[in-house]
Amino acid sequence: MRKYLYIFKSEIMTNIQYIGNVLFGFIGFFVMMFIFLNLWQAIYDDPNELIAGYNMNQTIWYVAITEVLWSIISGRKYTKKIVEDVKTGNITYNLNKPYSYIGYSIFNHLAGCFIRFLVYFILGLLLVFIFLGSFPSLDIVQILLVLLTIFLATLINTLLLTFIGLFSFIVEDSNPFYWVYSKLILVLGVMFPIEFFPPIVQTFINYSPIYVVSYGPARLFVNFNYSDFISIIIAQLIYLIISFLLCLLIYKKGVKKLNVNGG
Repeated sequence: MRKYLYIFKSEIMTNIQYIGNVLFGFIGFFVMMFIFLNLWQAIYDDPNELIAGYNMNQTIWYVAITEVLWSIISGRKYTKKIVEDVKTGNITYNLNKPYSYIGYSIFNHLAGCFIRFLVYFILGLLLVFIFLGSFPSLDIVQILLVLLTIFLATLINTLLLTFIGLFSFIVEDSNPFYWVYSKLILVLGVMFPIEFFPPIVQTFINYSPIYVVSYGPARLFVNFNYSDFISIIIAQLIYLIISFLLCLLIYKKGVKKLNVNGG
């Protein structure tokens, strides 16, 4: 575990050197939030009016958290790198290294997520607070529990992205699967709370990764209760175990295929 923590620390130091790129990327986040802030203000005639159980402030805070999550977990470059490693055979250079390719990739990616989280979470919440002038009523314990679900959401998403990248062992190019996955998260898990969708769509979302990587943490942030927390944390742990096992399974099958074919 120590070697992976070293990888994580080294990648953080590298990302800090390019913190300007992260800050520049925040401009896109700022534009999106500015649009959503004005959109929901126009939709709600009365800030206290409830739409699907959310008042205006709750809806805006929900979108803010999902936008933060979307900004830090988006992994197009990460998935593309794994796909290229599989397609070009570069992954074979890691087989004799004193660390797992999966472990190295995950901790490398999480370091970048951590830096983006610090920037987007702090600046994003400050932006919305300035606009709304209020903050969800959370005590310190509840904030820590929400942060736990955000961490698990990031880890689960990273594992799912790793699996999608390693799926290139089977289909040669799994980039289209990332496109589908990312668009589902964006459309169904970021722009609107799932309560805004028809019941059949809500059922799909409740059993999909969207529930654990986007909806769950945002829902707790705007309307925390311990019953929802337990449900979300159990679902996250189940997804965490399944996604990790899927990564191991497809990686072992891929390595076996490489060995049979002589690398």
